[in-house]
Amino acid sequence: DFSQYKKNTLYRRIERRMNIHQISKISSYVRFLQENPAELEILFKELLIGVTNFFRDSEVWDKLKDKIFPSLFLKLQNGQILRAWIPGCSTGEEAYSLAIVFKEALEKTSPKKSFTLQIFATDLDSEAIERARKGIFPASIESEIPVERLNRFFSKDNDQYRVNTEIREMVVFAPQNVIKDPPFTKLDFLSCRNMLIYMDAELQKKLLALFHYSLNPEGLLLLGSAETLGAQSDLFSTIDLKLRIYQRSGSVNREELINFPSSFTRNMTGLIENQQPVNVPENLQTLTNQLLLQQFSPVSLLVTDKGDILYITGSTGKYLEPAAGKANMNLFAMAREGLRNELPSPFRKATQSFERVEINNVKVGTNGGSHFVNVTIQQIEKPLALNGKILIIFVDVPKEELIAKKQKRGKSLSILQKTELEFELQRTKEELQITREEMQTSQEELQSTNEEMQSTNEELQSTNEELTTSKEEMQSLNEELHTVNSELQNKIDDNSRVSNDMNNLLNSIDIATLFLDRDLKIRQFSFPAKKIFKLIQSDIGRLFTDQVNDLDYPELFDDAKEVLRTLVFLEKPVKTHDGRWFNIRIMPYRTFDDKIDGLVITFIEITKSKLLESTLEMTQMTLQSFIHTVPSVILGVSSEGKIIEFNPEAERLFVCKRDDVMSKNYIEMFIPKESRKQVEQDMKNLLSGELPNRFENIVKALDGSELRIEWSAHKLLDDNGKQIGIITIGANITKK
Repeated sequence: DFSQYKKNTLYRRIERRMNIHQISKISSYVRFLQENPAELEILFKELLIGVTNFFRDSEVWDKLKDKIFPSLFLKLQNGQILRAWIPGCSTGEEAYSLAIVFKEALEKTSPKKSFTLQIFATDLDSEAIERARKGIFPASIESEIPVERLNRFFSKDNDQYRVNTEIREMVVFAPQNVIKDPPFTKLDFLSCRNMLIYMDAELQKKLLALFHYSLNPEGLLLLGSAETLGAQSDLFSTIDLKLRIYQRSGSVNREELINFPSSFTRNMTGLIENQQPVNVPENLQTLTNQLLLQQFSPVSLLVTDKGDILYITGSTGKYLEPAAGKANMNLFAMAREGLRNELPSPFRKATQSFERVEINNVKVGTNGGSHFVNVTIQQIEKPLALNGKILIIFVDVPKEELIAKKQKRGKSLSILQKTELEFELQRTKEELQITREEMQTSQEELQSTNEEMQSTNEELQSTNEELTTSKEEMQSLNEELHTVNSELQNKIDDNSRVSNDMNNLLNSIDIATLFLDRDLKIRQFSFPAKKIFKLIQSDIGRLFTDQVNDLDYPELFDDAKEVLRTLVFLEKPVKTHDGRWFNIRIMPYRTFDDKIDGLVITFIEITKSKLLESTLEMTQMTLQSFIHTVPSVILGVSSEGKIIEFNPEAERLFVCKRDDVMSKNYIEMFIPKESRKQVEQDMKNLLSGELPNRFENIVKALDGSELRIEWSAHKLLDDNGKQIGIITIGANITKK
């Protein structure tokens, strides 16, 4: 519920999201929010400005460590558990800072008593709470925390720091809506720093009352550098005004907590329409006369609320006279002696309501003489044309009336003189009363002015909070930009490094490579590809078949399209016009997210392999021709005793086909059982070079006949010169 957050802050964060999406109208952004639930979640995160760091405002933590906590330890009982609450903890730096400072203060003072601190850290952002619970922070905290504290309370894990167990166990993290969910109570310490600056005065007042309710007597409250108690200053006493450290005192009105902390609703004050000043009609005489005929008939004045005369009825010479100097048609400037001092206070009283105000027996001086007059002052409510105007009526008091009143009292002194003295005394009392009322009015006005000054002070405080909010928003934005910039720089470095690695790899393995997009246009190529295709850097973006090449491979384009269609790689050897050979492999180009975005064609030169293969085939053909045409029995045996060569003469001698004996064991197939051990030993000796090249043994043909054969043995070597078998040529064959 952001209804009682400061509107300017909300507007700025919303405008920021609108600018990111290039949306100019708020109605369009509302529709965008309705269609994109993910954006609503992002906006929610934007409004929760999570600006925090370890040991923010270091003077505060030094004060807590050196003064506040040691003095608190003196008052506590042995084994007591202190309770602390940090609402709006964000990612936990504030909570861990408090735990560390408490530990340091405890170790520094070394009290004989033992204490523990239980910290409850809450925030509306559940993701921030999850990060805080892990207690893992980036290496950048090295700039916020001294090396001694890092080594004492953190352990380094790769390029991150993890809070040690002794500190982590002191803090309990939980998601909480501070303006809706029940608060933690019976607290000894409460730290709410730079959270109130985002809220308006009404919500600040209720939260401070809640904090007062949550704290134990003499519990401590810590606010941010831009926050003050405002109208709730009677609830707390000041320990350090500069550092915003307060102590619970006073009492809170229970009525303020009845509906707290249920969700707040703003009292909507009714709109007061600005009344347009009524134009004074031209025919004032008619309207004034009608009014006088209804109520009065004496001399009268119609004036504004400032005393400017609008209309005069009757002769006013006995009550008013023109003031010296520039003409001035103002009642107070023209009033005669006696009226001049008497009129202001009743006139002011009349302007404050529509009730009639009367002044009786006012002595007015006229041309060396004096007379008494009764004055009636009344603000006009109806008709509407005269609304707000002031009507003043003058009625003379006859001397006979004064004398008659005095005679009734049975006085013997000069009736007129004594009557005047009594009226004068009465007037003095009335003036005294008026003076008292004016004094009371002045006090009320001063009180009103004081309240206005207080309101102005609160507005200035609100402005200061706004500035701090803007500063934190800018800090948050700067941190985001710094993070994004670092990530982009890292990606650029990674991409540059990968690109360099790939270029060096491709060039070092001397494999010609073409990278094609889905339209079979050249995206990139390696340097060796220039030996096959006549390529220059400007050919990137052109169809690869448009480039002149040395390949005798007219099906290359069709094969490339087929691989792109079927996604099955193709590999074949291809000859160039100048006699070179290349093994061509066409493969799909897969992106990181496993999408096909073109082809990769590699050209591996196999010219030497082809020449060796051709030479080997020729040699093999020559050898096979010799073996099959020689009239002697030729038999090849591997080092494992398996038959690897068997010529036609051997087929005739052993009465079996070549295909039937290949890869079978020579000794088991053709050596009699009683001679096998001896032959096995002779074979080992031959392979080890211990026997001469010529030897004889008895063999058994498949038809059962036994023959004595004299053999000539020759070693079989692999490419590395290692003996892998023997070739034997039989001679002097006799039947046993």
